[in-house]
This record gives sequence, structure tokens and C-alpha cells, in this order.
Amino acid sequence: MSKVTLHGIYDDGDQLKNGAQKIVALGIRVKEVFSPFPIHGIDPVIGVERTRLAICSFIYGITGAGLATLMMWYMMISDWPTEVGGKPNFTYLMNMPAFIPITFESTVLCAAHGMAITFYLRSWILPGVSAKNPDPRTTDDKFLMLLEVDPADLSKVEAVLRETGASEVNRK
Repeated sequence: MSKVTLHGIYDDGDQLKNGAQKIVALGIRVKEVFSPFPIHGIDPVIGVERTRLAICSFIYGITGAGLATLMMWYMMISDWPTEVGGKPNFTYLMNMPAFIPITFESTVLCAAHGMAITFYLRSWILPGVSAKNPDPRTTDDKFLMLLEVDPADLSKVEAVLRETGASEVNRK
């Protein structure tokens, strides 16, 4: 059975959060929420999982540290060993304290750029891509709850949306 898409439009973020709690209590999944600014505490209500961006950051940081270490070993130890202040470069470990700032900077650089690129690709916020926002008023002052409802539950869900303060309920 095909589902009906409902847009519950609210004037206030707290009303939307209360409405989402009641909708979820009915066993109906909130597909998405659009708002002009973040609503504190809405993620656990609508079941948004914790982001894995920190794991990506760790992987990008380790990659940056490894590439910096490889680059410094090749340039300073293997390819062109130099004596600085009468101290020869025999091994990487002997000179490691001098390489820590470069390793740190490379780690931060790779982690930051990797996270930004991953965020843009995952969110699909790229130049030339059209917005997925179903109602342009949500970029100004409206809050929208997107639901996909079975036709049998439609009137019950519309009633809950209206009683929780939705200013508009639109079927799409």
C-alpha cells in the first residue's frame, strides 16, 4: 500500500518538538524535520542516529600523520640527510622531536579538510545541486515535519498535527 506524504507546518520549534513526540508515540516515523535553525533536543525524538563524522575525522587524522611521517623520513633521512648543528640524521626516531610540529599540522589539515569534504558529500550540499527543502518558508520562519503515513492513519495523524499547534497540514 502506498503511503501519503504529509507536511505539518508549525510556527514554533517547541510546538514542532511536542508534535513530533506525540506522532512518534503513535508509532509513526517522522521522516525529516526542516527548520530555519537547529531545534535543541529534536534528534532523539525523531530517531536521528549519532553522526559517525568523528570516526572519519580520526581516520583522516591518522592518514595525515602517516603521510607527514613518510614525507619527513624520505626527505630528511633517506633522500637528503643533513647535519644540523653537528647532529647527524641517522634514524627517524633520533630526530622525532623536531618533526612533531609538522606531524601535528598535517594531522589537523587532513582531518579538517577530510571532514569538510565528507560532510558536503554526505549532506549533498554542493555547488549546482538543487535544495531538497519541500517548502522555502522553512528557511525563514516556519518549521516543517515531513511524514509518510498509511492512508488508514491519515485522519488520526492530521488531527494530532492540528492539536499540537500545526498552522498548516498539507498532503503531497
